[in-house]
Amino acid sequence: MTDRAAYFEFLCRMGDNTLVLGHRVSEWCGHAPILEEDIALANTALDLIGQTQMWLGLAGEVEGENRSADDLAMLRDAWDFRNCLLTEQPNGDFGQTMMRQFLFDVWHLAILRGLEQSSEPRVAEIAAKAVKEVQYHVERSGDTVISLGDGTLESHRRMQDALNLLWPYVGEMFVPDAVDAAMAEAGIAPELTSLRAAFDAHMGDVMAQATLTIPDSDFAHKGGKSGRQHSEHLGHILTQMQWLQRAYPGANW
Repeated sequence: MTDRAAYFEFLCRMGDNTLVLGHRVSEWCGHAPILEEDIALANTALDLIGQTQMWLGLAGEVEGENRSADDLAMLRDAWDFRNCLLTEQPNGDFGQTMMRQFLFDVWHLAILRGLEQSSEPRVAEIAAKAVKEVQYHVERSGDTVISLGDGTLESHRRMQDALNLLWPYVGEMFVPDAVDAAMAEAGIAPELTSLRAAFDAHMGDVMAQATLTIPDSDFAHKGGKSGRQHSEHLGHILTQMQWLQRAYPGANW
């Protein structure tokens, strides 16, 4: 029998990851280095927000409290969010944004492929739809990391700095807790630890091509996906994202 509370929590994690990162990426709209990147980043953000609608929509159904995807996105406070800390980190420069995107994309694709085999048909359906988009995300962000890492001295330096800065946020995505254990036991989601080898192999290949050095550290910031400890950045994101709904409750076009 599925633990409904854990199931709801897991769905919120998937949806909150894409919601928060989607909002972060959308901040580049109108500000990217060139028009093609502006369009590409906007499309990536739209993909992620579309996936959010599916994950949080299902979460609302599972919870059974008559909350819609919009309610879960716009009417929860920071301590109720379950996104991993990586997704809420600031954009920084273009290189930092693309490094953050690549680190998330590789994990995202791995877990979605596992979720395609989920014992819950709705989860498998969402994963099958999302994986088509995320395959492109991985290819694009990886190619950009390689181009900038193996580019000029300046672009290489910035990409190495970005990798050094963001690598400590990777570990949280692979550290299982009681929710992850319940989902794995029910066959809803794969074991997180089983995804790490493929992630490291992919990461090693791309970083070698980018002439970048992966930090030799196992330290991992944690607390985001459990809601125990988010960075200060999430509050600023929610202030921007939720202000209209908070100022005018129930407003619609």
